[in-house]
Amino acid sequence: MREDDLQSLAIAAGLEPHWTDASGHHHTVADETLRQILRAIGFPAESDSQIAASRRALEDRARVLPPVLTAWTGETLHLKGHSLTAPDSPGYYQVNIGGEERTLAVAPPRCFGFDDLNGDRFAGMSAQLYSLRGGHTAGFGDFAALAETAQHAGAHGFDAIAVSPTHALFLAEPRHRSPYSPSSRVFYNPLFADAALFGAGAAQDDDADSLIDWPHAAGEKIARLRQAFAHFQDSHGQAAFHAFCEKGGERLKRHAIFESLDAHFRGHGLTNWRTWPQDYRDAKSNAVAKFAREHRSEVDFHLFLQFLSSKSAAAAQRAARQAGMKIGIISDIATGADPSGSDCWGAPDDVLMGLSIGAPPDYFNAEGQGWGVTALSPYGLRDKGFEPFTAMLRANMENAGGVRIDHVMSLMRLWVIPDGAKPLQGAYLRYPVEDLLRLVSLESHLNRAVVIGEDLGTVPYGFRDVLSHRGLAGMQVLWFERDGGGFIPRWRWRRESLAMSTTHDLPTVAGWWTGTDNGWRAKVFRDFNAEAEAHGRDNDRRALWHMFSDAGCAHGDPPAPENPDAAVQAALCYIGGAPSRLALCGIEDILGLTEQPNLPSTIDEHPNWRRRLPPGPLFTPEASKRAEIFLNARRSP
Repeated sequence: MREDDLQSLAIAAGLEPHWTDASGHHHTVADETLRQILRAIGFPAESDSQIAASRRALEDRARVLPPVLTAWTGETLHLKGHSLTAPDSPGYYQVNIGGEERTLAVAPPRCFGFDDLNGDRFAGMSAQLYSLRGGHTAGFGDFAALAETAQHAGAHGFDAIAVSPTHALFLAEPRHRSPYSPSSRVFYNPLFADAALFGAGAAQDDDADSLIDWPHAAGEKIARLRQAFAHFQDSHGQAAFHAFCEKGGERLKRHAIFESLDAHFRGHGLTNWRTWPQDYRDAKSNAVAKFAREHRSEVDFHLFLQFLSSKSAAAAQRAARQAGMKIGIISDIATGADPSGSDCWGAPDDVLMGLSIGAPPDYFNAEGQGWGVTALSPYGLRDKGFEPFTAMLRANMENAGGVRIDHVMSLMRLWVIPDGAKPLQGAYLRYPVEDLLRLVSLESHLNRAVVIGEDLGTVPYGFRDVLSHRGLAGMQVLWFERDGGGFIPRWRWRRESLAMSTTHDLPTVAGWWTGTDNGWRAKVFRDFNAEAEAHGRDNDRRALWHMFSDAGCAHGDPPAPENPDAAVQAALCYIGGAPSRLALCGIEDILGLTEQPNLPSTIDEHPNWRRRLPPGPLFTPEASKRAEIFLNARRSP
């Protein structure tokens, strides 16, 4: 077998046999890794004959027009000897090319953006939805709590509230709590639904100051959801529900069946659909259809949960806009889905079965990262007319004023890792970036939703410029905006970006100033050099305070590590005054909290995705003062 033939096939199939790490070092992907990935995406390469057959299969695919073509408005396409000029108005059109009917998705040159809204500098806050107080659920926050928070924030002058993903997890396994490892990125986590919308009553916040006990709290919430379902079944006026189910189609029905099957088989000790009896692993099998008929009430219950969740999310966005928010809720799309979940069971051809995604080694993780999730297949996307992608976009834009795309580099390429391999034993797989950008822009306009792309980490050269050109706002986080040993002054930050004090994976300002984050790392990671990190943090505090002072956000000497409030106020002033069109402050920073929601590379060693905000009102006098510092900085010219 010639190495050149293998690499040539890999390149033709969308793989990058060579890559450059964050330090500028060049690497070559091992031949065995290339073969494993090629096999997983349907182009086996174990022998010369297989390589030749896979090359022919790729050439055959290239000769067939996909069911959906994309273009920018007014763009001329040259296809199969025919020229086609796209209309000047965005939308979906039916076209005939050489006697073949196809759909043409015509996108505006830029996403719906800040220029389309009434304002210039927008202010928002970020929050983990489950952490919110109030609402109609005991034990964790829900969409009703989000509506209340949005009303209070809007009254203070905030334009947006960005929340953690609300994707469906596994209702039958509430210990699976990471919002970035969902069962489905198209459907909601019904634990966040407002059961009071259908007569289940409004459970009171228990005011507990402890961590969320997900199994206990979820059990109580599911009981109330069943009460709401029983009340709904006895009521009239179900036309909206039936219309919702008809609109959701087979994808919604498959998800409801999956949830029913998942609960059923977990009762028999089978926690992954790939270990179910063979007949039930195929969503289209007769056995699955029979189960759905015999358990129709349970399937209907899960259909109802999605209906209720959608109404609850819509109510939160409506409350935000009524409170004066110019954007409202900004939803979050996770990068991938759990391979044992609904999306993968319902449509395995849509995803990269046999591969997980992650990141190669970089400054922050010398071993690379494996995220334990998989992603949509570039070949599945093309074959399905990009429907899995557009369905995901629509679901997350429908009841929001904006959307954040986690790891937006996935529109161009993803680091894919064969199952069982280490993160370093992966390769980049290319995606049809131009098609995906057009679809993001089109759906953004149709749903009037601004788009933010999380572009942290290793970013392909020039990709940020592409995003900016197409109206996707990037992200700039205080801790990462550095140049050598110091911090980059905010006047150098990009205008077409999102300025942030922190993220869910990073320390709060108070946590960073006090060193709480380093305390956790010393406790959890054996190779953590606490002494060196403490020395580095001392230097960073002085550098950061100096930058705050230069910007007019701080005065005098830096406060002691154990007294972080002045640093929190200075950081909020600094982020608020960034030139970015939108700035977000973490709700934890408004409250001056030291603990962060998630510590990457841990599961149970740190209480990830379990922390609630303190009991009581959000805008205490101290929190109101911090919020006003941030908002005043946004209002300043």
